[in-house]
Parts: sequence; structure tokens; C-alpha cells
Amino acid sequence: MEDLRLDSLPGVGPVTTKKLSDAGIHNIMDLIVRGPVELSEISGMDKDTSANIVEKARQALVEGGLLAKDFVSATEIYKRRQEIGKITTGTECLDLLLDGGLETQGLTEIYGEFGSGKTQFCHTMCVTVQKPKEEGGLEGTVLYIDTENTFRPERIVSIAKAHGMDPEKTLDRIIVARAYNSAHQTLILEEASQMIRENNVKLLVVDSAVGLFRSEYLGRGTLSVRQQRLNKFVHLLVRIAETYNCAALATNQVMASPDVFFGDPTRPIGGNVVAHTSTYRIYLKKSGKKRIARMVDSPHHPEQEVIFGLGEAGVIDPDSETKKKTTKATKSKAEPEVKAEPETDSVDADAKIEDIPEDSE
Repeated sequence: MEDLRLDSLPGVGPVTTKKLSDAGIHNIMDLIVRGPVELSEISGMDKDTSANIVEKARQALVEGGLLAKDFVSATEIYKRRQEIGKITTGTECLDLLLDGGLETQGLTEIYGEFGSGKTQFCHTMCVTVQKPKEEGGLEGTVLYIDTENTFRPERIVSIAKAHGMDPEKTLDRIIVARAYNSAHQTLILEEASQMIRENNVKLLVVDSAVGLFRSEYLGRGTLSVRQQRLNKFVHLLVRIAETYNCAALATNQVMASPDVFFGDPTRPIGGNVVAHTSTYRIYLKKSGKKRIARMVDSPHHPEQEVIFGLGEAGVIDPDSETKKKTTKATKSKAEPEVKAEPETDSVDADAKIEDIPEDSE
């Protein structure tokens, strides 16, 4: 479906088109992402008119094959699920946890304490998504929303080199947006639709999704307002991932629950709003120099744990660095012994036997 212009919808004229464009809605898919309630708020239309326009947009996308029909068989859904893109993590352990990699059309949330590897995981995915499809990537670009000023292009360069990719081309295909407050963070996501379509964005990263909301809304008096705005943000993130067929990856902060006397007191921020919206939820924790990833919530993945590490290539398998060190040490020890054996045993021994005179006995 090539024609996604707003004026292609029946009943949407130049005046309505201009009103929608001024509100940041530029095509039919934007109508589906924003929804009738938000459309009514930002455009000033009444709710019935907004709902009517969004319904016409949905019907147009269904006819164009971009959205599923109202009633379909489970077999058709299963076939469509087989075509969903997956982004490899570059490790066997995390690919096993995610059943092949990070899925498109879904929101994957990773949470854990500081230093558990959340940002390193995001940096690694920014590189692997650019790989060819036969190598586990999607040949797409990345939109990275940075709320904590933790994005480091130097880290992207080292990870790209470790994966055998061109660092300059890898950096060119990562679009970074620095968010300074929660309202700005939401605004960036609202205006991201056109950029996603034009740049073939296949991975949308938010690091972190809750940090700015947590710092601005302090105390129990502002908790309800914070949760409402956070709910709007994460639902918008999910709708964008589903509509534009890209993978959404969000990191989350944690807190220590004071009422837990036994077990792990670590709890993610955001409450049930974030928990119910996330498609997949992964908990990262430190274990010495290694890291543990546990699948906490998923529609079909089993709840299991895997061990991974951090290295030059970003997230790595726990035994990859050990294997490299062992291989190098074995080669350095084996080479001189192989060379020395023929010189001492065969050559020198023959020379001594020939030099002995016959009547020496």
C-alpha cells in the first residue's frame, strides 16, 4: 500500500488534513498509533469525529494488507508469527533465552540494578540489528532515545569492530535523540513515526523509559499523575512497534523493597502499568564478573535463567573470553616444543653416533 496520505480517506478534506498535520499526524498509520482519544485532545475534534476518522484509517490499512482483519483463524496468526523478524543478540545464551533474538512488533523491557549490563545490551543490539538477515540482523537502522546521557559512540565502534563491521557505517545508521524531561521524551516518540518510515528503523531503544518520570514526580501525591503519563508513553511505544513492524527495547530502573526479608528485594519501577504493557520482561543481575538474565514475563517463553558476560563485543557468552585465552596460551606453549624435538632427539643423536671412532672400545 503506497498511498498513506490523509486526504485519501473519505470525508477528510483539506481543512481536516491541515488540522491533523499541525497536530503532528502526517499519514494514516499515525492515526492508528495515536488513537481516537488522543486525536480528539490534540486536534480539538469531538470524540465521535475522531473515532470515525480512526476507524476509516483502520479499514484502509486492512484493505491494504498492513493490518490484520477483525476475525482470523489461529492458523493464519501462526503463519504470520513465523514471519516476525528477530534480532540476534550475538550470543548463544541470550538467543536461547529469547528463542532466537529480540522480536519485532513487541516491547522487550530489561531491568536491573546499576552495572548489570542494561546499557551494554542496548549498545550491542544497535550493532546486531544492522547485520544481514542471514547473520541474524534485519539490515535496519536504530532510533535511540537517550534519557540518562549514557549513549557512547566509542562503545559502538568497539562492538562493531568485534563483530567485523565497519564502525563509520554503523554509527551513521544510529539516530540518537537526547531527552531532557519526561514531556520531551514523550514528544520525541510522538514525532518519531515519520522518521521510522523514512529511515527503515527496525529497532527503537529507550534508555531508560522511567528514569525521567521517576525524577520529576516525587512523593505519593504525584504518583497517580506520573502513572497516567507513563502509561501513555509505554502504550505509544507498543503501538509504534506493532504498526511499523520494529522491535522496541526499553530499560527500567529498580528499587529495593523494604518489606522483603528473604530473597531478592529488587523490584522494577513503574508498577503494574509498565508490567502489563511490556510483551517480554527480563531481569538482569550481577554475579561477580558474570551477569545473569532471567525471563520474568512472556506470553510463550519459559521462565529460565542464563549466564552471560560483558566484553569488547558487548554482551558475550560466558566462556568466549576463556576459550580465547586458553587457545592463545596453548598455541604459545605447543609451538616451541614441536620445533625443539627433532633438533635434540634425532639430529644431535645421529651426530654423536657418527663421531665415535671404531676402535674406541
